[in-house]
Amino acid sequence: MKICTLIFALLAVSPSAYASDMAGELLAVHNAERSQVGAPALSWNDDLARDAQTWADHLATRGTFEHSTTGDGENLWMGSGGAFTPTQMAQAWADEKAKFKYGAFPDLSTDGNWANVGHYTQMIWNTTTDVGCAKATGRGWDILVCRYRAPGNVYGQKPY
Repeated sequence: MKICTLIFALLAVSPSAYASDMAGELLAVHNAERSQVGAPALSWNDDLARDAQTWADHLATRGTFEHSTTGDGENLWMGSGGAFTPTQMAQAWADEKAKFKYGAFPDLSTDGNWANVGHYTQMIWNTTTDVGCAKATGRGWDILVCRYRAPGNVYGQKPY
């Protein structure tokens, strides 16, 4: 029996219920940030979540941490396995707003490095409508992948 199946059995929680709870937590963090800047709420997209799961599994299996080459927007997070909730994972991206300054991409960071706010700006990008996320664990690490459609961080455009 796989460990995650055993955990779900012990907790009397189905894997799909866990995924639903994770989706709810991640959407809540994203939409709270979007609300603060007047961006419309995101919708959960199961197709994006399936794609994100494939990439998260790939990263966890290979022990790598790199962006994919899809045409969708993408945020990645990695931390010690089992140590963080989905809310804490997404909140790490949201906390980048401390260095955010309003402007056109890539001039969005108070320190001049857009990569220091790129996860946050993807979260709040006004024209993004859908998100789907997935988590995988490998080699002692949890890896969260969120995919966004339409992608944000578009050169020369403002996030909202």
